[in-house]
Amino acid sequence: MTNILRTQNLTKTYQGKEAVNSVNMNIKQGEIYGFLGPNGAGKTTVMKMITNLVKPTYGEIEFFGEKMTERSYEMLKRMGCIIEYPVFYDKLTAKENLILHGEYMGYYDKQAMGEALELVKLTGIDNKPVKQFSLGMKQRLGIARAVMTKPELLILDEPINGLDPLGIKEMREVFRMLSQEYGMTLLISSHLLAEIEQIADTIGVIREGVLLEEVAMQTIRGGNTEYIELITNESSKAVYVLEHKLKLTNFKVMDPRTIRVYDDSISQRELNKALVMEDIELESLSKMNHSLEDYFLNLIGGDGIA
Repeated sequence: MTNILRTQNLTKTYQGKEAVNSVNMNIKQGEIYGFLGPNGAGKTTVMKMITNLVKPTYGEIEFFGEKMTERSYEMLKRMGCIIEYPVFYDKLTAKENLILHGEYMGYYDKQAMGEALELVKLTGIDNKPVKQFSLGMKQRLGIARAVMTKPELLILDEPINGLDPLGIKEMREVFRMLSQEYGMTLLISSHLLAEIEQIADTIGVIREGVLLEEVAMQTIRGGNTEYIELITNESSKAVYVLEHKLKLTNFKVMDPRTIRVYDDSISQRELNKALVMEDIELESLSKMNHSLEDYFLNLIGGDGIA
């Protein structure tokens, strides 16, 4: 698969401090690339450099094999983006905002504008000014504006902020469709790891400006390990039963209430029976798989994404 976007040693320094340090990204044509990292890790700065909103201190950006410069105006027309919070002319309607954006971009397909609004479920609001929109509606309009010119690369910085669970599900389906049916490439940053896990083909994990890893989701899923997770306020007693009664060694105490059993020689039912027989009160006992969240937290040292 061809690389649509590549960065080489991409670096941004502010007042002598590196916000982004030698980032080498490789985004393939047609894939969904999930960009993950804690707040302040450098995700938005990288996206701003890719879209020419911020100039790199060092390094290069290649789009379809062509080096990006300050004058790459035609190249930028092949991208759509939401960086941080989408801003509109509040007194204009959604459609009027899209028409104005089309003027800026030299794009005059009004049918495409209508299709973009329909895609994000913003219909029947022709006379409603944007200032009356909820946060979620503005986020949808931002996505419509980003996709209406049918870009080859769509860059979305926290695109589902402000959406309710139904809206998140609908946007997830939109992103999949844009990738699978339109062949569009998507670079998406998000704090919602479970959402990225459902749609991404590749993830890049950045921390303190350094890209720690770039890995296919298929590789993460392929390395998944099943385990039984038990939650109890009597973890010391539970550990005693695991070690001395059941003779298990492959388990891990995650915190004062949570234990994970990785030994596949015992079933969930057998484990539950053994603990209950010893009068250990369980809050829950369930079979689990390692998730993207587990992988992410292990990679960044368990500090979390917020």
